[in-house]
Amino acid sequence: MRGQAHIVFRDVQTATQAMRSLQGFEFFGMNMQIQYAKSKSDTIAKLDGTFRMPAAAAGEVTATELQQSIFNAPPSAASTVVPASTLKPPGDTAMQDANSPASVAGQKRRREEEEEEEDSEGDVAMEEDSDDE
Repeated sequence: MRGQAHIVFRDVQTATQAMRSLQGFEFFGMNMQIQYAKSKSDTIAKLDGTFRMPAAAAGEVTATELQQSIFNAPPSAASTVVPASTLKPPGDTAMQDANSPASVAGQKRRREEEEEEEDSEGDVAMEEDSDDE
């Protein structure tokens, strides 16, 4: 669709006049090639009351027999939902420590990178005109 435009006129006479006056007009180094549309525009159909919503755009979805058999089948034993509480490994105490009242809520643990940055001299400001060389 690159290099194309769709223009809608209310009546055929105005569209014909515009087409004849601009056919072959040079626009950005290219000659314009103008044609009538192959079908009636949705905008014109709405204006004259003959517009009908296409079935695909109306949200109608038809499922194939295979899709219906998959989605309507009873769940198999392999797809049984397991509660998340049963998935926790028995020796995992990290979550227990985080939920214990002894932990301090709202404090961020420091990373090693942040500690190293504090030891250095600090940030160096960029030069404003560094791109203009």
